[in-house]
Amino acid sequence: MNTIDITVLEGTGLKDPPKEFSLKFIDQVLEYLGISNKEISIVLTDDDSIAKLNETYRDIKGPTDVLTFCQQQDEIAGFNSFNQPENLGDIIISLDTLKRNSNYFKVNYKEEMERVLIHGILHLIGMHHETNNDDEEMIILQEKILKKITENFFETEYFC
Repeated sequence: MNTIDITVLEGTGLKDPPKEFSLKFIDQVLEYLGISNKEISIVLTDDDSIAKLNETYRDIKGPTDVLTFCQQQDEIAGFNSFNQPENLGDIIISLDTLKRNSNYFKVNYKEEMERVLIHGILHLIGMHHETNNDDEEMIILQEKILKKITENFFETEYFC
């Protein structure tokens, strides 16, 4: 069983994660990737907080939608559940940027939240990308997972 810790920072104006945030969805992503008995910390924040982290740790000014902080020292090739540390790391998400991106890409907020969660998890298991182009291996896998889990959700939740 995986452990997922959620923290919502004050700047978001929320006490709890937004209704679009689903622990069940995260569990399904982890299951799809064959990840079990691991810990992930997710922090939901605002643009100001993530911009400070982005500048401090990536030397990039301004906010981004998601940052990840892996708990492993070295990149691990050939991910499998056994060669990863118990605590995979932290995923930091700016709800402000997430909302702007959902409007910009003309997708609903829930879909963008799910996409960013998958993206963060893939980074935690050691995947990288140079661009956000559709032909990047990590982006292809991200979209494959999103499609597969959403299809399964509709089959199991609404049509059974």
